[in-house]
Amino acid sequence: MASPEQQYLAEFVATAVLILLGDGVVAGVLLSRSKAANAGWSVITWAWGLAVLMGIFVAGPTSGAIMNPALTVALAAIDKLSWDLVPGFIAAQMAGAFVGAVLVYLTYLAHWRDTDDPALKLAVFCTAPAIRRPGANLLTEIIGTFMLVFLVLAVGANTLAPGLGPLGVGLLVVVVGMSLGGPTGYAINPARDLGPRIAHALLPIPGKGGSDWGYAWIPVVGPLVGALLGAFAFKAMY
Repeated sequence: MASPEQQYLAEFVATAVLILLGDGVVAGVLLSRSKAANAGWSVITWAWGLAVLMGIFVAGPTSGAIMNPALTVALAAIDKLSWDLVPGFIAAQMAGAFVGAVLVYLTYLAHWRDTDDPALKLAVFCTAPAIRRPGANLLTEIIGTFMLVFLVLAVGANTLAPGLGPLGVGLLVVVVGMSLGGPTGYAINPARDLGPRIAHALLPIPGKGGSDWGYAWIPVVGPLVGALLGAFAFKAMY
């Protein structure tokens, strides 16, 4: 069994991979003069699902490839992860998300100045609602994360051929994005939103505007609530 330090490193690297590939596709679709410009929502949702799959391949054998503080807390709450590991996992996930976002910034370094809209630059890093209504936005994130966690656990409860479990989770993220992501951009992961949002605030992005801290609590609180509800619902059924 891997040591705690090895598990923390695995979570750090896997979450960095997740954000580099996930926020990377958003940058490709949104930033001016990118070859992927205007490729659309389907490209974003599929790439995010594949990003999750790649993260699982990186850290699955070592830490379980959780890559999500909300899922981390939920697993501990139903005794599928030691509470002793939770602080280290969350710190590693947040740090990995920050580093992944910095790598996206560097990858698209030539495109920030040519993109005029500050909202598009922010959207590369973190989520924002299509219609800003905090109560509705919070509910969307709760429902989306409930489905993520409940179905991740359901996939794990099935007897599958080797390799199908990670594929199932990747496809789950695709369908959550396509079906439930429209209202808020489906953060469903506090690290995915907060780590890159901090990177946006700190990086010298030309004409970037504010980091929308007034909204930032929703993609943290919503996923935490939804993950706990999803985990307890799963536990009640199995």
